[in-house]
Amino acid sequence: MKVAIITGAGKGIGKAIAIGLSKLNYQTILIGRNKKDLENVANEIVSGKGMSPVIYVIDITDSNKVRTTIRQILEKFRQIDILVNNAGIYFDGSIELSEENFRKMLDTNLTAQFVFLQEVVPVMKQQKSGYIFNIASRAGKVGFAGSGGYNASKFGLVGLNESLYRELVPQGIKVTAICPGWVNTKMAFKAGSTLYPEQMIQPEDIFKTIKWLLSLTPGACVKEIILETPASIS
Repeated sequence: MKVAIITGAGKGIGKAIAIGLSKLNYQTILIGRNKKDLENVANEIVSGKGMSPVIYVIDITDSNKVRTTIRQILEKFRQIDILVNNAGIYFDGSIELSEENFRKMLDTNLTAQFVFLQEVVPVMKQQKSGYIFNIASRAGKVGFAGSGGYNASKFGLVGLNESLYRELVPQGIKVTAICPGWVNTKMAFKAGSTLYPEQMIQPEDIFKTIKWLLSLTPGACVKEIILETPASIS
């Protein structure tokens, strides 16, 4: 049995990844802040004949809680095969952004991911195997006017991903940043997308990308993938 941890698993991209990995026979660990959302995803997985997920309702910016949760997972399952660093938040603004909201984005979109990595990477090193997916954003590759704070958090995650890619791949641990443009989620519309839902990347496309990456042979390593919508290409 293989074990996959997905943060932000209650909706959107995280939900699609959790359901998809369950169909690949992974024991899914669903992490998020909203218990009802997580339970709905868990019920959908079970109704689809997947293994019953384990739910942890936590604020991922609580580092001590994250560390306790990872210890509990290891006590129960003894291994971690996949980590999907997916949870994130968005606020508009560059230098006009409040310092409070800037710090919230850094804490959620970068520092929390770092803490998960601190806890999970040593486990994968001991196993000499594992796959880390850092769900970043096209905003981690291209700076956009009016989104400087979000860009900073996602550029940071992409940079951390690249360093870990070079450190961990030689040890048998794959690391990939997935950087999508507009994805059909509530966050995208909050961020100002004017596209129709059918014009956007679908959450299931992110899972399909992960599924393809998991199908590659050990000798094929992918540092990052950028997914764009036709409307964003210029």
